[in-house]
Amino acid sequence: MEIVLENDRVKLSPLTLENYENLLPIASQKKLVQYSPSDIETPEALKNYVLMALEQQAQKLGIPFIIFDKAVHRYAGSTRYMNIHWKNKVLHIGSTWIGNEFQGTGLNREMKRLMLHHAFVDMDFQKVEFRVDERNLKSRRAVEKLGCKLEGILRKDVYLLDGFKRNTCCYGLLREEWEQRKVL
Repeated sequence: MEIVLENDRVKLSPLTLENYENLLPIASQKKLVQYSPSDIETPEALKNYVLMALEQQAQKLGIPFIIFDKAVHRYAGSTRYMNIHWKNKVLHIGSTWIGNEFQGTGLNREMKRLMLHHAFVDMDFQKVEFRVDERNLKSRRAVEKLGCKLEGILRKDVYLLDGFKRNTCCYGLLREEWEQRKVL
């Protein structure tokens, strides 16, 4: 089943081997994913990244998207549902990266709202989690603005491309917390 999420600002479509090349100019930006273990900077690395995302999708563990910013009519990056636990009704939103020129424009907030709505309403999930490098204050503030709560920090959890082993902040948002925020 193909999932497309869309509002006036952003369109999230399935990330595929047919469309990922639209992301090459964005993915090649220096240090775009400096807090992530993912390598996307070269055409070959980006293709491998997409192949891994598609493999996770085939295993029903992930749903990758390509992000299109409707305000400027340009592809902006990628995001996905990942670590999907169908039985427990818990998933992560992660592997999100958008070009520097799209950061701070409200694009990320709009796509996360779409993804949260789809996860809680259409997929009937009970919890959404985010994993963020402890040093990435911009991303931490962004998920906190969505109403997510810091549930803990996994110390020396993930190796990054430069060999640094990061601490990972685990954030969570329960469906009832999201529903309450929608009313506010």
